[in-house]
Amino acid sequence: MRSLVLVLLLGACGSTATEPRPDAGGVADAADPPLGDPIVNLRADVDRDGVVGAPDDDGEEGWTAARGAIFLANLDDDLERCPEEMYPATTPDEQLAACGDAFDSVVNGDDDLLDLARLATVPWPTAPDDVTGSLAVAPASAKVRLFRRGATGFTALADGAVLTAEELRAGVELAIEGRDIVRDRDVWDGFVDVTLRVGRTGSQRPPVTDRVRLRVAPVILHHHLSPAEQVFVTHIVTPNRPEDEVASAAFRDALRGAVTTAGLPKPLFEHPMRDRWMQDLFEAGYMSMPAPGGAQHVMRIALRSPDLRDVSPAVPLRVESRIVFYLRGKDWAAVQQYEPTPLPNPMNTLNAMGNTEVIPPHGDYPLGRMLRGNVPTFYPDRSFTRMLEAQAVQPAVNIDTSWLQVAHVDEIFAFLPASTPRGWVLLVNDPALARAMLLEAEADGHGDAKLFTGREWRAGSPAEVTVSQVLADVDVMTTSAIAAAEIEAQLEIVREATGLTDDEIVRVPFLHGPASGKASAYQPGTVNLLALSATRVVAPDPHGPMIDGVDPFKEQLEEALAEHGIGVTWIDAWDLYHRQLGEVHCGTNASRAIPDVKWWETDR
Repeated sequence: MRSLVLVLLLGACGSTATEPRPDAGGVADAADPPLGDPIVNLRADVDRDGVVGAPDDDGEEGWTAARGAIFLANLDDDLERCPEEMYPATTPDEQLAACGDAFDSVVNGDDDLLDLARLATVPWPTAPDDVTGSLAVAPASAKVRLFRRGATGFTALADGAVLTAEELRAGVELAIEGRDIVRDRDVWDGFVDVTLRVGRTGSQRPPVTDRVRLRVAPVILHHHLSPAEQVFVTHIVTPNRPEDEVASAAFRDALRGAVTTAGLPKPLFEHPMRDRWMQDLFEAGYMSMPAPGGAQHVMRIALRSPDLRDVSPAVPLRVESRIVFYLRGKDWAAVQQYEPTPLPNPMNTLNAMGNTEVIPPHGDYPLGRMLRGNVPTFYPDRSFTRMLEAQAVQPAVNIDTSWLQVAHVDEIFAFLPASTPRGWVLLVNDPALARAMLLEAEADGHGDAKLFTGREWRAGSPAEVTVSQVLADVDVMTTSAIAAAEIEAQLEIVREATGLTDDEIVRVPFLHGPASGKASAYQPGTVNLLALSATRVVAPDPHGPMIDGVDPFKEQLEEALAEHGIGVTWIDAWDLYHRQLGEVHCGTNASRAIPDVKWWETDR
């Protein structure tokens, strides 16, 4: 339930307040005269037009989908003062995270000022010399800071600071910043009430008050209907494994070409690290508040994976997930949240961000819903989950991925923009279809056609295998049958949550093989792809059998996506990712265009 500040409201908001009755508190006599007709009116951008004015008076004490003021958690680093560090990891994780514009009490330049939401008091030109005002913030758990404009600009408003009679006559310009996002709604639900109190110095009469309610913007995660604006990939640096560096260079060259051809507005972001799994290190999203002209003022945000590796007591998290602090800067925030006690293995794999995806908009969810592997007996970091759930606008659909070795949702599902009434399709792994395609090839006399030509599982261990040999592999066929049943069960959960029909599902064939008692992609998992735009994806080369000069697994996906106007750029990910139980999506990440849908209009 939203916290309510307990104040005595003695006048209609947005208007001249009524003087309290003599019996309302104190003694009304000649030595304690009433204020007369005070103008006590605090305003914020309640109508969400990006400016503060008279239209904001109505409904200022509440918050609905139609009206209510908004502010940002000011966690970016507009002057780029914050430290970056990866190797060696000596600075504590908590110290790196505790930096940004919200962690000091000053306005860090003009760009930082744009990140603050404005408030103002309406001028009271006839205010007597002996009146003063003050501002109160509730609840006490609210993570906010108020600023007041003075002769030298905006400065932080200290607790107990007084608004003078002179300021009340002229009107006071104010600003508010969030010092944090909502992390646990039981601690703070993101709402804050700011109350202006005005009274006569030394008076026993209750102050005249006016209150405005505001809400901090939630973190919103990207879905794939939004085109990519920048793609991130690891520039692998492993001096003891030069073959990885060679494979990384080839992969990045191919990916850079795809990004350029797709016309993304920003170049490929290539960061030198040892960890190749860029997708798993962070999840990209944004926060926004209204701006003039119906626009949104946006702050992008990178949520650091809560993947515990216990590098040292000061550095418990996966070192390379510190990439979020390299991204932090102007209009880019970084957030980390984790439980210090490691989960029993292998649950920690669920903390990698390939296990957090977004189902595109559907039904009552115009910004979509998260999709996560998360069940009562196999769950990711619970404090991180509470933080995601606390954002409220993209409630999660949870499925069971415990049967997978890596256990990420992006191993079996993907979402793409498409020419359907809904505007998107679900790609779903279908091992049964893969088996049927191989059986057909064998029946047509192509049992000797080879998969994985020229590939190796490891140095000196050829992967090349014929169609007939794959079909005769009991381990692969058994694991694929189990995977098919598991996938259908999880698909049913997504169907029920979204209302998807068969026409909105694209089957993506590849088999599964056994891995430490669970399953992983035997063939390159082509569902694990990177969506660049409404017309282009980058997928891992399946290295299928060549039949009459055509790889039927490539052909199947190309034809299925062509029906929706989507072309496929194939990229070789075998050595760099597939042999390590991942594919293209696992090795990349993306920030995306901000959708036109405004989160505050979703009524969540």
